[in-house]
Amino acid sequence: MDLFKAITGKNPAEYEKAAQIIVEKPDIDLFKKLVKQDDFLFDFIKNNVSARIKKACTIDNYLNLMDFLDYYSSSYENTIAEVLYHFGANELIPEMKEFFLNGNNSKKAYAAKFLSLVPNEFFFDILPQIRITATSDYEPLSTNSIELLAKLDDNESKNRAIEKLKSEDEFEQYNAVKFLVTYGAKDSLNEIINVMKKSSLSENIAAEIPYLISIEDLMKKDFDNGILVLCNIVNSIPEILPLSIVIDYNLFEIFETLYYDNLTSSSAILLRLAQDKFGSISENEEYMFDCDKNTKEEILSINSFLAKINPQKLTSLLYDELFEESDFVFFAVDYVDDKEVLESLLDVSNQTLLLKVLSILKDKKMLNQEHKELALKNITNQELRKIVEVL
Repeated sequence: MDLFKAITGKNPAEYEKAAQIIVEKPDIDLFKKLVKQDDFLFDFIKNNVSARIKKACTIDNYLNLMDFLDYYSSSYENTIAEVLYHFGANELIPEMKEFFLNGNNSKKAYAAKFLSLVPNEFFFDILPQIRITATSDYEPLSTNSIELLAKLDDNESKNRAIEKLKSEDEFEQYNAVKFLVTYGAKDSLNEIINVMKKSSLSENIAAEIPYLISIEDLMKKDFDNGILVLCNIVNSIPEILPLSIVIDYNLFEIFETLYYDNLTSSSAILLRLAQDKFGSISENEEYMFDCDKNTKEEILSINSFLAKINPQKLTSLLYDELFEESDFVFFAVDYVDDKEVLESLLDVSNQTLLLKVLSILKDKKMLNQEHKELALKNITNQELRKIVEVL
């Protein structure tokens, strides 16, 4: 019997036997194969495997899972931690703390997940080490460590991350955002959004925000900020965010509600942006090659809905965002064909916006020397000046 096919399959007699073997033996090779296939198995299959392994564990064999700790998998860490804590409870705490302090990264990550189930007083003494591993380059370890810091309500590490949002290093800012999102620091939401508005990593930052607050709740709290986050999220599909987020974030319902109940200059920009994005995705089969059936159907439904909206209706609304101080001007300007409107933006102080307007004028074969000279009056950055001069 092919144990891998059995434990991931649909036959109860086979997957129950395979689950029994992987735990009782323990079958490290089979577990390693499951870990290796993490990125290729659907979530529901991995959830089934986890449930089958968990069911096969008893007070007599649960310690065999310790042999799997050298092979980390986010798909199975909860099951392993829960089984170990359920049967081993406080007796395993000293050993798991030792793994956390001196084990390899995989063991440390599993140990951190185990400790998240343990009362705080049993691991508060290793708080300094948890603060260190929270900045580990090994993401599973840093993530699980940050969750422990949140469990301990460690304001020192949280405040340190908030302070890093002010850094001039955009990657340090982004790491601080990821820390605060994992920590669950909802009171830092406004600072995170302000960083997103100014950062060249705005799409990456926007992709983190829904893990802190749902898009729907964010729009209720601050409509335009919610729309701005969504604009960056739509822009990030599928390069940064996978296509599956269309279901995770209920994008169809959001787009539908915005169009019928809350069509404004900002939501019009989002819908216009989404028209282009989902039109492109739907036309290119390569984008959806490895999508599951539900995701494909949802994408096609979104595209079908958006395609029925008159783009000119949306474009007519977004002109209200064509001023320098607007958070949406960089998105809106892409849909402007009016030469005079574009020319009016050549007298702004934002040098990046000036360069974008000039590039749009060039793409539309409207650019002339007078445009460049007008823009250069406000461009002090020497690199940008060089780019303008060769446009």
